[in-house]
Amino acid sequence: MPDRGALFPDSEYRIRVENLQAGLRAADMDALLLTGPADIFYVTGFLTRFWESPARPWFVIVPAFTSAIAVIPSIGLDLMSKSWLRDIRTWDAPAPGDDGVSLLADTLRSVIPEDGRLGVPMGAETHVRMPLADFQHVIAQLTPRRVVDATDVVRRVREIKSDGEIERIRATCRVADMAFAQIGDIAGTGVPLDQVFRDFQIALLAAGADWVSYVAGGAGRGGYRDVISPAPTRPLSRGDLLMLDTGAVKGGYFCDFDRNYAIGEAGDDVRRTYDALYAATETVLQDLRPGMTAADAHRMLAGGLEHAGVSPCGGRLGHGLGVTLTEWPSFIPDDETELREGMVLTIEPGAEISPGRIMVHEENIVLRAGGPELLNRRAAAELPVLD
Repeated sequence: MPDRGALFPDSEYRIRVENLQAGLRAADMDALLLTGPADIFYVTGFLTRFWESPARPWFVIVPAFTSAIAVIPSIGLDLMSKSWLRDIRTWDAPAPGDDGVSLLADTLRSVIPEDGRLGVPMGAETHVRMPLADFQHVIAQLTPRRVVDATDVVRRVREIKSDGEIERIRATCRVADMAFAQIGDIAGTGVPLDQVFRDFQIALLAAGADWVSYVAGGAGRGGYRDVISPAPTRPLSRGDLLMLDTGAVKGGYFCDFDRNYAIGEAGDDVRRTYDALYAATETVLQDLRPGMTAADAHRMLAGGLEHAGVSPCGGRLGHGLGVTLTEWPSFIPDDETELREGMVLTIEPGAEISPGRIMVHEENIVLRAGGPELLNRRAAAELPVLD
């Protein structure tokens, strides 16, 4: 039978499901319920912006031994039929009073014995995307079957990227590289920051992004105060430090890296901090290896910054990357997740320039047996200055 997957061959999705099924069996679970866009895309290739509408829930069930089943609103039948899944069950949604609940419960009961266990991702960086009341109703209809946490089952599979996934992330990084190369034409003295954000998104789309789920950044004299606030209308002025960060999407996969620019001039403290961030990142690019932990990566980055005489920012200094903007693990002191070959990660140190003023620096890598391989073009070794 010919492959139907628009993004990957059917065989890739089958391997992903087989890996999930092996994890289910090892954890003594009879089925896995997936409800979120990233997980459903991961196992089916079902790629749509229709997730923006909260009116309809979507479900994919991965039994431990048999084929995966989609339980979805009928509006998605045509698109899901283009995937490798053949068992697709639908209802007309929205349906107040029973929005897929009975169909989902009936399907789950058919693949899980009465003394069986249903796995649902419940841990960090997961969520159940359906109304809580409906979820509780489904669980009640499954009694005496037990519902248990399947976060680790999903996490262990999704953490390791296939060659195809790595190439898709690399292609998304290439889009962002092309957009960042145009910043000199987008930003400069007197340009309002909100206009810079809009024009940067336009550049990302023109470079080939399918959509731009995330653009963040900041600007301020001697550093910015945070990296998540909406862009103000204030024009950039001489002495500002500008940062732009993007999570553009191409083929369902994210990039996530940023770049810093001085507007007109940069003070010694700004340049010193930039150099420290660059050097700490360079150390990780040279020395990180499979078998180390996320906590080891955090220690390398924080230690490098402290050695250079700057104070690391709190919080994580890197994370996983893939079908969502951030994935497991987190580069924090208490995350002992083993870093494995094939993980796609961000290296994201941040430092305090002065009280209330910060700078962050980010690169995207895939971890190979011999160390990190950059997926994006490396940041400039010296802080760029824009007129």
